Amino acid sequence: MTPGEPAKRPLNTSARLMVLTIILISGSACSELPYDSWYLGFGSPNYMEAWIETADVVDVRGQTFYRAMSGTTSINTPPNNLGRPHGWPSNPGWGAGKNVTGADLPKIIYVRWKSYADSRTYEVFITLNDEQRQAMLKGEKAYCAWRNTWIISYLKGVVIGLAPGGIAKAWLAGPCIESMEIGRFTGRVVKAGPDAGQPSPRLRPESRTYIEQYGIPYDSW
Repeated sequence: MTPGEPAKRPLNTSARLMVLTIILISGSACSELPYDSWYLGFGSPNYMEAWIETADVVDVRGQTFYRAMSGTTSINTPPNNLGRPHGWPSNPGWGAGKNVTGADLPKIIYVRWKSYADSRTYEVFITLNDEQRQAMLKGEKAYCAWRNTWIISYLKGVVIGLAPGGIAKAWLAGPCIESMEIGRFTGRVVKAGPDAGQPSPRLRPESRTYIEQYGIPYDSW
């Protein structure tokens, strides 16, 4: 997808989510979680501010959790252009998010978000495979330096990075252990922003200053 290229026809998101659910749920095994709930978190590269309209989850039982998360992503906006928005961290933080209480392991995560950096609204479907879900059930002995103790940790967080151009990068994350990459996903424009592709007035001054001076590094994500 070329950044800024609009969808050629309106998207029936509910219908697409239902079709994907039917296809992907077939043959899936349900699991008993070794923890009360798993976490869904979001972040964005420095200065590339975003607002999540909705993040909907379909689990392996076919249950759908609408708006499991919404609102701002976790982001840093250092003054004086000291931040670097290029690329993704190898071991990201948990981001801004919520526990998806009552859900089994995730099968599909649908995200629709406003990118304030390039003033467009994007949507993307993120899918997890069986191997990734099994990794969420496997306990790992880990040392937590900040607590000075050993724990049994699980990859019980799904962390999603959202970037301009409709790019999403997803990982499994757990306390005191290394993250595991789920994959990189390319979404599509569902609505051009009201600012004709220019940085949104909702941007913080630090973000606007960086983008006006250096632009948006689309190719780095």
